[in-house]
Amino acid sequence: MPRKPSFDRDDLIERARDIFWRRGWAGTSLKDLEKTLDLRPGSFYAAFGSKDALYELAMDKYANDGVIRLKELADTLGPLEALKSHPKLVIQNTENAAKACMLAKTFVELHIHRHPLAARANEHLAKMQSLISDLFTQAQAAGEIGSQHNPAQLGRRYQSDLLGLRVSAERDDIDAAAIADEISSSLGNL
Repeated sequence: MPRKPSFDRDDLIERARDIFWRRGWAGTSLKDLEKTLDLRPGSFYAAFGSKDALYELAMDKYANDGVIRLKELADTLGPLEALKSHPKLVIQNTENAAKACMLAKTFVELHIHRHPLAARANEHLAKMQSLISDLFTQAQAAGEIGSQHNPAQLGRRYQSDLLGLRVSAERDDIDAAAIADEISSSLGNL
């Protein structure tokens, strides 16, 4: 009978997410992962199969957590207020992760190499953009934004603004909170 693993797989994926998020795909070695996750090579391969497989799981967790967080915010505040609140939330940082978007970092790093993880990151970015556009559509249906606006265009621009905000938040010489406020304030003029 096979032995049951003595680790929490979800915890390992979360810890891997943080190291991949900080260092990127190329900047994270198998030795880094084994050390961070406290796994021997055999246990690592038995649990995840490969670095790419673990990276995909970590990226999926990152993306899914973001979707859940935005949906919960919309359920609590309503669509437009959620979109107004979201910029401040995306630049808040835990001590273990980066501020720039893991999906964007992955796409930029691996797209040039046509790596399948870049395509996966792009799928997640598209899913988030669709959710944002849906929230603009809901806000428009509720009369919170004018009918002259195109929710899909608003969604693309908003996501682009957030990605830029998150890169700016990595810089020490930029007041990312002020930019987040500007993004939020601009939504009041729709």
